[in-house]
Amino acid sequence: MNLLRRHPIAIALVALLLVTAFNPLPPLVDAVTGSAPGDVELERPALYTVLAPLSDTLDALTFFSLERARWALAVWALGLAAWGALRPSPVRRRVSLALAGPIGIVLLAGATVLLPRPVPRLVAADSGATIIDYHAHTEASHDGRSGWTWARLAAWHARQGFEASYVTDHNVIFNLRITDPIRLLPGVEWSVYRQHIVALGPVRPIARDSFGTSTPRMLRLFGELERQGAMGIASLPEYWRNHFEDLDAFVAAGADGFEIVNCAPKALGFPGPLRREVLALAQQHDLLVVGASDNHGWAQVTCVWNLSQAGAHGYRANRVVARPLALLQGEWLPWTAPVSQPWFMFRSLSWGERMSWLTWVLVILLYRAMPRRRGQAAGLGILARSLGEP
Repeated sequence: MNLLRRHPIAIALVALLLVTAFNPLPPLVDAVTGSAPGDVELERPALYTVLAPLSDTLDALTFFSLERARWALAVWALGLAAWGALRPSPVRRRVSLALAGPIGIVLLAGATVLLPRPVPRLVAADSGATIIDYHAHTEASHDGRSGWTWARLAAWHARQGFEASYVTDHNVIFNLRITDPIRLLPGVEWSVYRQHIVALGPVRPIARDSFGTSTPRMLRLFGELERQGAMGIASLPEYWRNHFEDLDAFVAAGADGFEIVNCAPKALGFPGPLRREVLALAQQHDLLVVGASDNHGWAQVTCVWNLSQAGAHGYRANRVVARPLALLQGEWLPWTAPVSQPWFMFRSLSWGERMSWLTWVLVILLYRAMPRRRGQAAGLGILARSLGEP
């Protein structure tokens, strides 16, 4: 009981790591079937596993939907501020601790977006499938990260196992021929009436104003893309937020497919029941369903990959595999995020990551529990010397 009273956080972490090991989540989920795919593997670099507490925490923050992120960050910041303010300490120290918690949350959020770190990569057993991204941006987009060139975008994809990616900047056509380190393919994301349409392939400029002001005018863009020889994919979150009652009209107008997973925070909240409705519609009309990193240079890791089969068309032409923590964003209410996001993060750990977490917790616990001699400065040397004593 004395150990629990003195180190409640460490004991709670150990308990979580052990309890969640009995009901783990798979590392990847097929976004169409909901099952764990047996022919792909999420390969984690050694440094990713060694630094698992940092790696997993930053990944879990990356896979927040916007609504859930607001709840979690607000509750965590307020909770840490209250914990610091109510500790039995002098006033100045309580104020410092109350401020340190929210500042730490802000710094952690910044690290999630900007800190370079090792990331997992997808490895597929099927050599006939191409691991591809259907929707990504460079600095040419108005909301792209400054300095996020096509070369950096290609390197970002290559690190995570992608072999190709369409470049779909906002209203700026990409038509360079890039093959190293991966193939970058031509595309654009057209912003029209309350909808973004991802155009893939040999795209030509359009008069965007002619596809504005109403849904019927917007839908004409699918026919224009067909005449150009390009594919038109309805993007998330716009068709979910603005046009979900119009999806039959999308199909009639010639849409080639729908995004069913998009890693942007504003799109990760796409509810599972609505995704299943879109899948049923796509299967009925033999339309393509895809996942999109929607990377703008602001995240280090993707939540989704596509395995595209050469020569195949329609609904069976592409498989979408995603990190389960990303798919769960649309299944749980936003106010549950402060508790449910850590819970699902711990359930999604591999055994290597779980052992890394336990090792870090136990090392820090031992260090903090080690009695210090009078006049002996704090530091890891205390632990090393103490462990070496008979």
